[in-house]
Amino acid sequence: MTEEKQSYRYYDLIMALFVTVLLVSNIASSAKIVDWGVSIGPLALAFDAGTLLFPISYIFGDVLTEVYGYRRSRRVIWTGFAAAGLMSATLWLVSRLPGEASWQEYAGDASYNAILGGVSSGGIIIASLVAYFAGEFSNSFVMAKMKVWTEGRFLWARTIGSTLVGEGIDTVLFIVIATLFGVFPWSAAVMLIVSNYIFKVGIEAVMTPVTYQIVGLLKSAEQEDYYDYNTNFNPFHLGAR
Repeated sequence: MTEEKQSYRYYDLIMALFVTVLLVSNIASSAKIVDWGVSIGPLALAFDAGTLLFPISYIFGDVLTEVYGYRRSRRVIWTGFAAAGLMSATLWLVSRLPGEASWQEYAGDASYNAILGGVSSGGIIIASLVAYFAGEFSNSFVMAKMKVWTEGRFLWARTIGSTLVGEGIDTVLFIVIATLFGVFPWSAAVMLIVSNYIFKVGIEAVMTPVTYQIVGLLKSAEQEDYYDYNTNFNPFHLGAR
C-alpha cells in the first residue's frame, strides 16, 4: 500500500476535535476575560476565556505531527483555517442583518455585538487567522524537525519545545494585531501576552503525560510513526510531500 492510499482509523476524528477546539476557543475569547486575582508583581494574570481551551489545539497539533507527519498536519491546519474564516464571516453577516422586533427587546444587537462581535470584527478576524496560521505551522515545523534530529526520542522535549515557539508566535501576533485594531488597549497588551503565554505553555507541560498516552495509543492503532525526512515544509504546498 502506497503512502497516498494509506488510510487511518482516527485521523478524521483528530481533525474534527482539532477544528472544534479552535472554533469554540475563538467564541470563548470574545465572550469573556477571566481574572483569577493572581499576579506577578504589578502584572495581573488575566486572560481571554478562549485560553482555557485553545492550548489543546496545540496538543492535537503535536499528536498529528508526531504520528502522521507534517504533511497531514498541514492539511488539518488548513481545514481549521477555513472553518475559522467561515465562522467569522457568518457571524459578521448575521451582525449586519436586521433583528426581529421581539428579539431586539430581550437580546438585541448590542448584546449580540458585545458577545459575538469580537469574533466577527475585522480586527479579531485578522489577528486570529494570522496568529493561528503562523503559530500552528511553526509548532508543527519545530515538532517535525526535532523528531528527526532526536531520532524519535525525548517526546516531552519536542512537545514543550514546539509549543514554546508556536504559542509564543501565536500569542504575540494575536495581541499585537488585535491591539493595533483597537480591540485591546495598549496598556493591557503586555499583561495579555505574558499571562496568555504562561498559561498556554503551562497547560502543554501539565498535559505531557496525556500526550504520551494518546501518541502511544495512536501509533499502535494506526501502525504509523512518521518521520519527515523528505517533506516539503512550505505551508502553502499541498502536494504529496
